[in-house]
Amino acid sequence: MLAYVVRRLWQMVPTMLGVILLVFLLFNWVGGDPAYILAGKISNPEQIANIRRQLGVDEPYYMQLWIFIKQIVTFDFGNSWSTGEPVSQILGTRLGPSLTLLIPLTILETLIAVALALMVARARGSLTDRMVMIACTVGMSISILVYIIVFQYGFAYKMGLFPVQGWGDGFAENLFRYSALPIIVLLAVSIAPNLRLFRTFVLDEIGHDYVRTARAKGLGESRILWVHVLRNAAIPIITYVMSNLPALLIGAFLVERFFSIPGIGREVILAVERSDFPVIKAITVYVAVATMLFNLLADLLYQAVDPRVQLQ
Repeated sequence: MLAYVVRRLWQMVPTMLGVILLVFLLFNWVGGDPAYILAGKISNPEQIANIRRQLGVDEPYYMQLWIFIKQIVTFDFGNSWSTGEPVSQILGTRLGPSLTLLIPLTILETLIAVALALMVARARGSLTDRMVMIACTVGMSISILVYIIVFQYGFAYKMGLFPVQGWGDGFAENLFRYSALPIIVLLAVSIAPNLRLFRTFVLDEIGHDYVRTARAKGLGESRILWVHVLRNAAIPIITYVMSNLPALLIGAFLVERFFSIPGIGREVILAVERSDFPVIKAITVYVAVATMLFNLLADLLYQAVDPRVQLQ
């Protein structure tokens, strides 16, 4: 196991170098000269030259690339161009709210979708199965903006069950008061596609010979589904969930924006609006790192779920 982890970590090095090179090319050759962005419309050549010198963009490209690599290794991307706040401090303060929202969301949506998928797959072809699939299709056709507006108006404004917007200082307050409605909104959006996908995984396993053998031995349908089928269907489910985790940090930007949650997704939108390249570059690189680490974790979970899986 340890040798496998070390080998996978070593294999991430060339991938990470490719990501670094791609990000560097995009921001330095395609993104334009940041000195003109910071100087604004009213500027003179002296101001432009001074800003370029302060940012280090007057250096040769190989020096700029080396500076970028050192920033990644030392977790120091300098200061934000728009606020002057250290980028590492921005990410550190924004990560907590995002995780407060996304960890409970991931757990709840996975458990609910898996349970519903097993129950619907058991009733495959029935009226219940067809009605659930129709409901999922309708739910997936509605924009997340509609969910946000309707839930804010109904549950927060009219009923007063939750605050419309805001974020507190305490973890418990944020989790149970301010994150509750955003989590409900994201659950309403994510349950339908997850249920349809997990149902497919379960149905693929139900058709295998080991299920017919278990039935021939007299095992109950519930035991077959929750023990044998779920164990084998868990591998693609884990793959799907783990691959989506890094994207959730950025993908929840609409919810964070509408509910005024100071998370990573909201910070990305603000950074793009302000052309704040240091923040955007840092988030891009760290999301790539998180993606590779979560893929490694998914492989380790495969063997925990099913010891027959051989890690290579």
